[in-house]
Amino acid sequence: MKYGIVIFPTKQLQDLANSYRKRYDPHYSLIPPHITLANSFEAGEIDGKEIAKKCNLAAKTIEPFQIHVTKYSSFQPVNNVIYMKIEPTKEIINLHESIYESLGGQNPEYNFVPHITVGQKLSNDEHSDVYGSLKLQQVDHYELVDRFHLLYQLENGSWTVFETFRLGKES
Repeated sequence: MKYGIVIFPTKQLQDLANSYRKRYDPHYSLIPPHITLANSFEAGEIDGKEIAKKCNLAAKTIEPFQIHVTKYSSFQPVNNVIYMKIEPTKEIINLHESIYESLGGQNPEYNFVPHITVGQKLSNDEHSDVYGSLKLQQVDHYELVDRFHLLYQLENGSWTVFETFRLGKES
């Protein structure tokens, strides 16, 4: 079974991201807009319960925190992904690191760049056109993050929540 760990932003931010994802992200129908904390990984169904226990411990080490979406950006030339950039605060970085530590310390494939994807798998020309337009737009959105989610992938490729974890010692 394939698992992943994400933060789902508020409906307001999801609606903004989806206004572009509908057209520019082929994964639009498979998963809502999200901030990936741990890339997808394989584990057995029984392991899901163990992963959930570890995520719960990690959640208790980080208090709720603010995220700030500042602009549209791109991972080009590595790949043609356009995203909403989230300022990399020490809290979100610590949460990411705490989750990877709790999962056994495996290193992620890429450096952690907090973001919400709005377009991917675009041709070079389409990427250039869309990104050229989006990077001119102003974004200045703040919101509180007080939870994250362990997801698993269904047979049809879509993702669903396995368990939700509230941040902070009091949760």
